[in-house]
Amino acid sequence: MTDVLPYRTMAYNNAWANHRLLTACLGLTPEEFTAKRTGFFPGLRATLNHVLIIDHFYVDAMEGGTLGPAAWADQEPCATVAALKEAQAAVDRRLLKVVEALDAAGLQRIVSVHRGTSIQRERMDRLLLHLFQHQVHHRGQAHAMLSGTSVSPPQLDEFFSVGEAPLRASEFAELGWTEEQVWSGADDGI
Repeated sequence: MTDVLPYRTMAYNNAWANHRLLTACLGLTPEEFTAKRTGFFPGLRATLNHVLIIDHFYVDAMEGGTLGPAAWADQEPCATVAALKEAQAAVDRRLLKVVEALDAAGLQRIVSVHRGTSIQRERMDRLLLHLFQHQVHHRGQAHAMLSGTSVSPPQLDEFFSVGEAPLRASEFAELGWTEEQVWSGADDGI
C-alpha cells in the first residue's frame, strides 16, 4: 500500500457517499428538502449546502487558491437538490484530482488556508483528514434528517468492502469509476 492510497480511497469514498446521499435526496419534495429539522444546521438544504461551501473553501486552498471566507458568502448557493448534486459532484472531482496528483512528499506539503484575517498553514495530509471528518460528520446529520422524510436514507457506513462491490457497481458506472481505479496502488493480494 502506498502512503497516498488511504487518502485516495477516502476521497473516492467521500465522492461516492455524496453521490449516494444526494441521489436519494432527489426523491424529496421541495418542502421536505427545505423543512426545518433538528441538526447543527436547521435542515437538509442548509446542511448539504454547508458541506458544499466548506468543500469549496478547503479544496480551493489545496489547489493553491485564495478563495478564503468568500466561500461562505452565500450560505445556501444551491436551492434545489439537482443543483446541489451537480455542484457537489464538481467539487468532489476537483478533490479527487488534487489527491490523485499527490505523492508522499505532496502529503507533507504545507497548504495556505486563507481565513480572512490570517493565513493558517497546515500539512496536506492533516488538512485532508480534517476535511474528510467534516464531511462524514455533516453527512451523518443529513442522513439522520433524511430518515424523517418519505425517502429512506441510503447506506453510507461501508468502506468499499470487496464482497459488496457488486452492490455499488451501478453507482461506480454512473461516476465513471472502476474498483481497480479506486484501489490502484494497493498491494492487497486480491
